[in-house]
Amino acid sequence: MAAKATLHCLTGCAVGEVLGMVIGTALGWGNVPTMILAIVLAFFFGYALTLRGILAAGVDLRTAVRGALAADTLSITVMELIDNGVIALWPGAMDAHLSEGLFWIAPAISLALAFVVTTPVNKWLIGRGKGHAVVHQYH
Repeated sequence: MAAKATLHCLTGCAVGEVLGMVIGTALGWGNVPTMILAIVLAFFFGYALTLRGILAAGVDLRTAVRGALAADTLSITVMELIDNGVIALWPGAMDAHLSEGLFWIAPAISLALAFVVTTPVNKWLIGRGKGHAVVHQYH
């Protein structure tokens, strides 16, 4: 269950991260604004995927938002810290352009590492009835 919850979180984070990096890089933004956009979009898409599932179960919007926040906030935060930390520390990754392999390889590896680190966090949360355990009933 923890791996499935983490994979779900990773999907939203990956979509947001990559989209933010592509937009920021294509627009010629600096590293900090690009990273901020990528993080904001990672949270947005992470929460959106959870909200979609909860709302599909017929839950009202307020309850769905509360559930998504409870289910995903720590998971996305850990994932973003690992993902962005790896990219920030990887020599040249922050300055890579869309046409360079490093632009695509660094996030792929950093997101894989974020998955490995975040899965035990989700296992811990679920074991305590928190995180995705809060919304499991709706899926």
